[in-house]
Amino acid sequence: MSKGDVKKVVLAYSGGLDTSIILKWLQTTYGCEVVTFTADLGQGEELELARKKALMLGIKPQNIFIEDLREEFVRDYVFPMFRANALYEGQYLLGTAIARPLIAKKQIEIAEKVGADAVAHGATGKGNDQVRFELAYYALKPDVKVIAPWREWQFKSREALLAFAEKNQIPVAKDKRGEAPFSTDANLLHTSSEGKVLENPGEEVPDYVYSRTDDPAAAPDKPEHVTIDFERGDPVAIGGKKMSPAALLAALNALGRRHGIGRVDLVENRFVGMKSRGMYETPGGTILLASHRGIESITLDRGAAHLKDELMPKYAELIYYGFWFSPEREMMQAAIDKSQEFVTGRVRLKLYKGNAVVVGRESKYSLYDQDLVTFEDGKVAYDQRDAEGFIRLNALRLRTLGQRKRKLKL
Repeated sequence: MSKGDVKKVVLAYSGGLDTSIILKWLQTTYGCEVVTFTADLGQGEELELARKKALMLGIKPQNIFIEDLREEFVRDYVFPMFRANALYEGQYLLGTAIARPLIAKKQIEIAEKVGADAVAHGATGKGNDQVRFELAYYALKPDVKVIAPWREWQFKSREALLAFAEKNQIPVAKDKRGEAPFSTDANLLHTSSEGKVLENPGEEVPDYVYSRTDDPAAAPDKPEHVTIDFERGDPVAIGGKKMSPAALLAALNALGRRHGIGRVDLVENRFVGMKSRGMYETPGGTILLASHRGIESITLDRGAAHLKDELMPKYAELIYYGFWFSPEREMMQAAIDKSQEFVTGRVRLKLYKGNAVVVGRESKYSLYDQDLVTFEDGKVAYDQRDAEGFIRLNALRLRTLGQRKRKLKL
């Protein structure tokens, strides 16, 4: 891309050191006007600091966008994903991956609004986020120009970045003077920590890395019981109190933090081909996953439930790889959403020292029939002798195979 072709760029801007350096680098390298976009996804940071820093770096007030996306994030991205019980490689609740399509969507909207001809992100050339951002950009605006500084600039070390920051009078927090012990990403769903001290998968995660969950060993010695109400697959109330999507997830986070729930130490396979070790804290999401599977256990037919479990790994992989806006993800979402038509009811959980255990579930749409399943005499007619024919029919092919083996003396 010719640098002269870019007149205005929308940068996904957190206000941290890396994106502040990128902001100045765009100005000095491309000589373009920079528009900053900061998304409030519930990361818990003071976002007005990002505005002040952008102003200090010469960004015009009308070119600074800060949007509260917490409700949209949970309602339109987190909850649809949890309807699928999505787990990447059996453990990761996709907290970082699910945030990227929303950030990218808003970036494109702002680019259209301000007449920008490019968008930029701060993802490195080794990770998944570069793919997630850019696949979303291209899906939403096929002709967009994308600037990925980490794939372009000549900085070879963190010292070089710090030197650039000092030269351009970019404030550097004292704890950033040396090499950061780990890098983090946070939103209302999770906090992830990677790099440095965590790069040796043979070493236990140090206690100081955890920020969203209390130590399970130090959690309350008395279990806490909580109820979660669902309507069509989405949680709507805790303890009978209705809440908005973001408020409900925040409340689950508080419960999970107190009981040390939601820690995952994972070595995962990145889309770009390498393995990486990360530590994820997803307190509310872990409770939500357990409770959603709990209500599904009595409201979903066996065929639908098993098909969902077969689809889930592919669905999770699509989100992890960055294909949220792909037709295949949307097709799978339609099937998953259809399955949730009767996933309505209440789940009771016991929270205790790192665990969220379902201990009760009830629904007006329950398929659980005690008269059918009881070991006592039930009221519903079920002739146990019928099972004989059922078994013989299912055994027919096995008996045929067995006869062949005997004949061939295998």
